[in-house]
Amino acid sequence: MSQVSARALDEAIAWQLCLGSGNASEQQHREFARWLAAHPEHGLVWRRLGGIDQQLAAANTLLARRALLQGGINRRRSLRRLGGGTLGLLLAAGVALTLLAQQRPLDDYLADYHTASGEQRDLLLADRSQVRLNSRSALDVEFDAKERRLRLRSGEILIQTAKGDTRPFIVETEQGRLHALGTRFLVRREGAATELIVLQSAVAARPQAATEERIIHSGEQVRMDRHHLSYSSPAPVGADAWSRGMLVADNLPLQQLIDQLGEYRSGYLGLDPSLSGLRISGSFPLHDSDKALAAIALSLPVQTERLGPWWTRVVPREK
Repeated sequence: MSQVSARALDEAIAWQLCLGSGNASEQQHREFARWLAAHPEHGLVWRRLGGIDQQLAAANTLLARRALLQGGINRRRSLRRLGGGTLGLLLAAGVALTLLAQQRPLDDYLADYHTASGEQRDLLLADRSQVRLNSRSALDVEFDAKERRLRLRSGEILIQTAKGDTRPFIVETEQGRLHALGTRFLVRREGAATELIVLQSAVAARPQAATEERIIHSGEQVRMDRHHLSYSSPAPVGADAWSRGMLVADNLPLQQLIDQLGEYRSGYLGLDPSLSGLRISGSFPLHDSDKALAAIALSLPVQTERLGPWWTRVVPREK
């Protein structure tokens, strides 16, 4: 096995953390592609990092992971013969995997409830209202004698409010306040905005810096930032299909589909910029993203490109 330089190792780990953070820009994706192609050593160290990912993923208990790392330490001399940076690569990959598994703000772990990548969670609140948290979501719940209040820190929730409780039911985000009017609705944090989709009845929405609220009715959706509400538009078909394990696309930009599938997949899932103009329709399984990617390749002239278990990109199909 060829030896890799410390510099290449450091750069590979930095790219793994960057791409796995969930916040990498398209420019960073292009820079990574250029880095990968710049020298054969880069591809070698990236593949090694992926192989160690698989070893650590298989060790799914803390004790097993410690044993794996300790075994690596005990084999220091043999590892040196395999390549000067391999031991450091193994240890650094453990740290990288821990950070990659988070892929979210650390504050989310202080929330009352949160979900991991690919996880959904059902809550039955004290008033018998029902809430489902989507993948990578974080939620605080605060009920008192005057009101029922939820704070969505990140991700998406589906809410069915209970009948018979006269206290206001409020959902807050950084962008504003939503007052449920006996309803079923979706709330999603999307960057610096909040998306509201009303499935039944109505919700009163008010941006953080505004003084007036607006009623959003069943079958409508709006986008809210701290100062404004967008015009209402028809709610997308199958907006709550994720609660049944499916993603329904109706002429959806391929980039949006890939972004949503990425929330259910560990590591980086991206789209080649040349494909950003493609749109797609269909139903795709959320909990089996490999099957969803295969279905996309049957509908569009694309294929998947993989470098280890943590890096996947949809690229143009080779002719």
